[in-house]
Order: sequence, then C-alpha cells, then structure tokens
Amino acid sequence: MIAEIPFWQRKRLDEMTPAEWESLCDGCGKCCLAKLEDEDTGEVYYTDLVCRYMDQNSCQCTVYSERLQKVPACTVLTPETLGDYHWLPFTCAYRTLAERRPLADWHPLRSGDPQTVHEAGVSVRHRVMSEADVAEQDWEEHIIHWII
Repeated sequence: MIAEIPFWQRKRLDEMTPAEWESLCDGCGKCCLAKLEDEDTGEVYYTDLVCRYMDQNSCQCTVYSERLQKVPACTVLTPETLGDYHWLPFTCAYRTLAERRPLADWHPLRSGDPQTVHEAGVSVRHRVMSEADVAEQDWEEHIIHWII
C-alpha cells in the first residue's frame, strides 16, 4: 500500500481548500504580536505584546470569526496576500511552503499534536503580555529579538 502524499506537499498554496489553508497555521501566535515599523527604513520590530483577544495559553484568537470587526488591521493571510506580509517569521508554515521548504517536525500537521509547537518552544506561550496592559507610547520598550 502506497501512502498518500500530504496535501501540503502536493498542492500549491492557491490550490488548497479553505480547511487545508487554515490547517497550515501552526498556532504559534507570532502573527498576533504587536509590531513596530521604522518609518525611515521599513524595518519591522516584534514586541512581546499580543492582541488583546489572544488566549495566551493556547495562542489562539478568542474572537477568530469576528476578528476583522474587532481588529480591522488583523493579519488575514490568503495565497494572494501572503507576499504583503514580509514580516512573517521564518518558522511560519505559510512562509515556509511559499519558500518551498518542508514543514518542521514540530508542526501539528506533521506531529499530529497541536501541543508540539509549544513543546518545541516555537510559540509565544508564556513569553508575552496583552497590548491592553501597556500604553502604546511605551511599546518600544517591549521590542524583542527572539523571533526567527
């Protein structure tokens, strides 16, 4: 019996079903970090602040279906918009597949367990605080350098 090649290895990103596309998210929470952009250079800096709607234990959005109403600037990845998000971390599955790299062993699609992203230390779990707890003028004090 020949094992079926996983969809992420046989389909282009723009060929995936909505469910397949959503399953690519590893649940790391890095796209929910507040980011600061240098107006002169365009360089993006991550902070240790997350959206007020992120469950910091699961690294999941608590208002996912309503997120665009509550946070109009929320990241919405599609095959068409993927290139707009040059700041996606190296570990992001969407970026990984767009760059034709294999998914990491800790990715839930490979491991079969959504906890492996946390166990591998790839997620933001236990490393962040809510943006609601910090005045925006103080966000620069929360720039981090541990995102890859």
